[in-house]
Amino acid sequence: MQEKRRYKRLPIQLKLEVSEVFKQDNDVIHDLNAQIDVFDISKAGIGFTTTTFIPNDYYFNATILLENSDQKLLTVVKILHRTELENGLYRYGCEFVGLAGIFDSVFTEYEKFIEG
Repeated sequence: MQEKRRYKRLPIQLKLEVSEVFKQDNDVIHDLNAQIDVFDISKAGIGFTTTTFIPNDYYFNATILLENSDQKLLTVVKILHRTELENGLYRYGCEFVGLAGIFDSVFTEYEKFIEG
């Protein structure tokens, strides 16, 4: 199968805590308290699993620190799609919204770091 993604997905082990998600129409879900386990990252977005149901097209704020970098990536993440897994987890695919192109070099350096 031919890869259709614009950017290479890179493996990562990262944990995020999300307490609220929001939609552009100002609909907000508070007190979510979702433990998120990020399993891959690219210049375009992240993939993660969690036990919490999060609706598609909702957003959350994320602070991401890659293990080889001192730079914090402050970004908004949009939920694009969700798959329910058999083990009680949900698997999500998300995109970064408004991540400045200046951070492209952070991902390039991370790719070099993990490929040794």
